[in-house]
Amino acid sequence: MNCKSANSTPFPSQLAVILLASAFAIPAMAQQDQPGGTPQSSPPSTAQQQTSPSPSVTTAKEGFWGRVNPWARKKWVKKQTDPINDRLTELDGLNAKNSKDIQDVDSRAQAGIRQAQSAADAANQTATAAGTRAQQAGQAAQGAAGHVDQLNGTVNGLDQYHQVTEAEVKFRGGQPILSADAKKQLDDLAASVNGQHGYILEVEAHSPMAGSAGIQSSERLAEAVKRYLVTDHEIPVYRMHAVALGNALSEGGDAAPVRTSSVHIRLMENSLAAQGAAPPQGDASSTGAERP
Repeated sequence: MNCKSANSTPFPSQLAVILLASAFAIPAMAQQDQPGGTPQSSPPSTAQQQTSPSPSVTTAKEGFWGRVNPWARKKWVKKQTDPINDRLTELDGLNAKNSKDIQDVDSRAQAGIRQAQSAADAANQTATAAGTRAQQAGQAAQGAAGHVDQLNGTVNGLDQYHQVTEAEVKFRGGQPILSADAKKQLDDLAASVNGQHGYILEVEAHSPMAGSAGIQSSERLAEAVKRYLVTDHEIPVYRMHAVALGNALSEGGDAAPVRTSSVHIRLMENSLAAQGAAPPQGDASSTGAERP
């Protein structure tokens, strides 16, 4: 029994050796597990020396999170992306400048178009006004031409008279005394020109006496007729044109010689007066004769 118990229980000296060995083994193992540490038991082999990097190549240091620190990674990314961001910022500035330039060019173009359109509208209005004035001037010229033609017709018609009617008043014995029948003829003649314009009375006095005696006698007869028309019918003197012919023939050599004392009266009307007023009344003469 004693022998078995002695073999199963170690000796105190053996326990001390075991504890001492453990004390030396733990620091060695800790030193071997430290980063960057190299085992001292054996030198590196030749293969390891050939594959190991040269001293000039910088190896990345390992950190807590691995080979690259995450904070160092962000700085590196920022350093790599800063030129790109600067270039993008520059491109954005160029795009903004180009957009502004395009807007400025478009604004100037629109302003130029509006100005050109305004100028075209003003020119169109000016041309329209000029055309209207030209048309008015043409109408005025046509009116003036018509007025000139009318004036020419008026001037040409100032001395254009035509005979409307006639009367012949006879005197007895060459005395300038109007008979009842003579007054009746003069009354009818005066009634035909009442209220009319543009007429004249041609008075031709005849006497059978020759020479100055016949002329003087015919003058008295003409004055008797004019006096009656002025005093009894208020015919203006300027409308009567009298001539004393004596025994002269007024209608050419084919006319019969003067046998009796008489006054021949012709009512002459102006062509212009005939256009604006009715012809004198009583176209038929007291003798029943009528001239065209």
